[in-house]
Amino acid sequence: MSTNDVLLQAQQISRHYGDFIALHNVDLSVSRGEFVSVVGPNGAGKTTLVNVLTGLHQPTTGNVHFNGSNIAGVGAVDLATRGLARAFQLTSIFPELTVRETIAVSACSYLNMRWNGFGSLFGSRKVNDIVVRTADAFGLAPWLDTKGSSLPHGRRKLLDVASAFALHPKVMLLDEPTAGVSTADKHGVMETLLRAAKHMGIEAIMLVEHDMDLVSRYSTRIIAMQAGKKIADLPRDEFFANEEIISIVVGKGAH
Repeated sequence: MSTNDVLLQAQQISRHYGDFIALHNVDLSVSRGEFVSVVGPNGAGKTTLVNVLTGLHQPTTGNVHFNGSNIAGVGAVDLATRGLARAFQLTSIFPELTVRETIAVSACSYLNMRWNGFGSLFGSRKVNDIVVRTADAFGLAPWLDTKGSSLPHGRRKLLDVASAFALHPKVMLLDEPTAGVSTADKHGVMETLLRAAKHMGIEAIMLVEHDMDLVSRYSTRIIAMQAGKKIADLPRDEFFANEEIISIVVGKGAH
């Protein structure tokens, strides 16, 4: 894979909280066409890593590049407009919004539109087109006028992801998108998510996940973390053939 295919790259990033080192000199890259999973036991630094990659926290040292530009410390909203987005659970933040309104908030941000209330917002054909296209991609069209908080848990998780997809990112970062979803439903959620990603032109996905069944089924490459350090970065088959790494990831309790 050529360097032109690299979309997201972290170089020697560390994150300190006082004397505590949450991340230590981590290098990683995500390229077009990849589905990269980040795994590790509790306290491994997975969430801190995603927070730094998505601009929520600035790295203490090191750089993060997206599409060739240094984005270390750039805010999450600005990053999303550049094409790097993270599911941000609007259904928890705005539980009274309908599916239509939740997706429209993201569509409005993507279009850089200002609005005063949803009445004027839905007068915009551009916003409505994004809402309808996104809802269709995620199978949410029948629930457009349903409050997000009233959806079954699996569909609520899909709405969280759909609202991020409406930002039209090149790279999507997902933090346990099936958490709380029943074992029977989790693959349905993932399959819907992947179909929608293809339909909407998402170029790469990074997944933070503790469910090794999902990691095994969907990843092209897997990064393992332990105590803030990257301990493995391997293609899926090589990763699952490494018993030592597997024991570290799952043997001490996964997050």
